[in-house]
Amino acid sequence: MKKKKNSLDHNQGWALLFCGPNILFFIIFFLWPAVIGLYYSFTNYDGWRNMDFIGLKNYIDLFQDSQFYSVFWNTVKYVVVSVPLGMVVSLFLAMLLNDETIKGNSFTRVLVYWPTLLSTIMVGVTWKWIFGESFGVANYIIQGMGLPKVGWFSTPTAAFWTTIIASVWSGCGVNMLIYLGGLKQIPADLYEAATIDGANTWQRFRNITIPSLKPVTFMILLTSMINAFKVFAMVQTLTNGGPGTATTYMIQYIYQTGFTRNRHGYASAASMILFVVLLLISFFQTRLNAKSEE
Repeated sequence: MKKKKNSLDHNQGWALLFCGPNILFFIIFFLWPAVIGLYYSFTNYDGWRNMDFIGLKNYIDLFQDSQFYSVFWNTVKYVVVSVPLGMVVSLFLAMLLNDETIKGNSFTRVLVYWPTLLSTIMVGVTWKWIFGESFGVANYIIQGMGLPKVGWFSTPTAAFWTTIIASVWSGCGVNMLIYLGGLKQIPADLYEAATIDGANTWQRFRNITIPSLKPVTFMILLTSMINAFKVFAMVQTLTNGGPGTATTYMIQYIYQTGFTRNRHGYASAASMILFVVLLLISFFQTRLNAKSEE
């Protein structure tokens, strides 16, 4: 018995040794900055000398800041539109590419997944080239059809949908593969039995595919919402938050407040509010998923 205990301690020691670099990385680059950010949120830190403790003043000012509410509403609209649209596109592609009899299936999967290998900055540059108002491919095609060119970046609505399209294009590859893995786990016998019973394509999709993909859908929904709330580099490169603040989302607001206006304490308070929002979203989604499984 003693030998077995020593063996377990030995294995735990090796496990800790191999996990040590990741644990250290997490503490240095995630946990410690989070603690520092929480402290900064209660100060008037400007990135240089001023760092006086001011209590809840940053939070009180934030909840009285009309720009903060505007940016937060922009972010919510972006999440509400981009996440469901991205999930629908990903599921559609997964179902389309799940048929192994289609020629070029593997190559098509690679093409769909390829955008996820690009950096978010590169995604922004790519779509800025496509939607450029004076040099973009989209306006070139539109004008070739005899239609007036579109102000993709000068019109708030067009700029918003530009960020949505770029986001869905860059993110659907990963979600497509996850959905594809979920589809592979659904027994073919269920579809065969449903077909024999007279179920059509929509009925098989609604009663077999959707319920079977529920755990996968929950995971994709949770991660997609968190990523959408944290969108930054792609939008910064594509629209720079414009026109005005039409596509300025939470992370851009935090970045501009902290590094352009040198209000690090105020920006830290905004980041803490975003953290609480994401925490609540994760908590309620997890609870809802647990209740539905029961």
